[in-house]
Amino acid sequence: MQILKKILLGLSLVFAFSCSETKKEGEPKERPNIVWIMLEDWSPDLGCYGTKGIETPVTDKLASEGIKYTNAFCTAPVCSASRSAMMTGFHQDYIGSEEHRLKQEEKEPLPYGIKPMPLLLKEAGYYTALMASNKTDCNFEADIGFMGNDWKNRKKNQPFFAQITLQGTHRKWERDSINPIDPRNIELPPYYVDTPFARRDWANGLEQMQICDREIGVLLDRLDKEKLTDNTLVFLIGDNGRCHIRGKQFLYDPGLQVPLIIKWPGKIKPNQINENLVQTIDITATILEVAGVTPPQELHGKNLFKEEANNREYIFAARSRMGSTHDAMRTIRSKKYKLIHNLMPERAWLQYSGYKEDMYPMLAEMNILNMEGKLNDIQAKFFAPTKPEFELFDIINDPYEINNLANDKKYAPIKEKMLASLNEWRIEIKDKGVTPEFKAGGASSKYPTRTLEEWQKRYELWKSWVFRSPTEKMNHPFVKKHY
Repeated sequence: MQILKKILLGLSLVFAFSCSETKKEGEPKERPNIVWIMLEDWSPDLGCYGTKGIETPVTDKLASEGIKYTNAFCTAPVCSASRSAMMTGFHQDYIGSEEHRLKQEEKEPLPYGIKPMPLLLKEAGYYTALMASNKTDCNFEADIGFMGNDWKNRKKNQPFFAQITLQGTHRKWERDSINPIDPRNIELPPYYVDTPFARRDWANGLEQMQICDREIGVLLDRLDKEKLTDNTLVFLIGDNGRCHIRGKQFLYDPGLQVPLIIKWPGKIKPNQINENLVQTIDITATILEVAGVTPPQELHGKNLFKEEANNREYIFAARSRMGSTHDAMRTIRSKKYKLIHNLMPERAWLQYSGYKEDMYPMLAEMNILNMEGKLNDIQAKFFAPTKPEFELFDIINDPYEINNLANDKKYAPIKEKMLASLNEWRIEIKDKGVTPEFKAGGASSKYPTRTLEEWQKRYELWKSWVFRSPTEKMNHPFVKKHY
């Protein structure tokens, strides 16, 4: 038996892990349980990714027990479009789910015979549970396939799939009374102002992630106590990038890059770091293949445990309507370069968005400083009344995506090649582009969206919230509901 175990542990498909054990003909194949932990609005701002100031021992340990992906990206920089893609394994534009957030009466059935991934798992005999939050947030009308809210309700020995959404990292954010973060220990990107207010807001987000880290610990402890760990494949990801200025809703890396950690005892060797370009829809393809399910249509996502997902030259992503805010952007990214095509360059990056103005404290402070002429060139760039049609960045030498090379003749061949590939992809996913109706619709694109005096009033209201103590209970200054 010990020899057999060693042989099984040594088998791998690629990158030192295997999807399935070898079985004798006719012998039933044991299918793993699958737990998908989803953080809302969170980039790789974790201790194991090198983020300063934060302590996340649970996720750090999880990463040490499996694979940490350092180039994982969602397909849309907002939850409903990104989740629609992940629930199906197809880019959101291809299935008509690109606009955030569709009203119920606007949703249409999935095209081309596509079925949501949990429904396919249910039909294959899995118990499917939606836990911690009932949020699916899909921009289509369909039976998603979830059967209950806890895997404890499954039949005896029935494999289960559980998607667990932790909503804490979605703004508003709670302070961490157990382990408060000193804002002097954090590091801000250079396109933000470095003020006590900005540092405290950033630290508050990291504190919320520390709370979620402990929640993840409770969940993993439960798997241990129920003796499920050894036969459970665990994914930890974010649904889209961080909810800060220049993050969520935009196609820069902070809006698209997410943590991706996978643990599968006996199948995935520990302490692995994967630098390949992967996307969140790859998780969908991986889960279905591991569960032995063949979808009715070939997915856009690819199995992470196979070479097809580890040899990409590019990843792609798109942004369309966000609530009442109309804008459209497309991007293609390699390991070295990113090209963004702004389809509506006449509009400001920061045209009106009720969500951002009600949830981003730094937006008030930086608008004030911009109007007073106190931002430096890097910080002021994002507050311009229009944007360039194309943005090209050398990610290796310019990781903060500050220096636009799109008009530099030296990089013209790179731009041309990437744009051709981006346009080919847009055709493949049936991208509608920008219609005259879309261009004329939505909230006002007038910019700036408020006067200096109006921003100053909002800033004063933000102060007590941002600087509240770790134990202080306080109402949010603008929003009573959770977006």
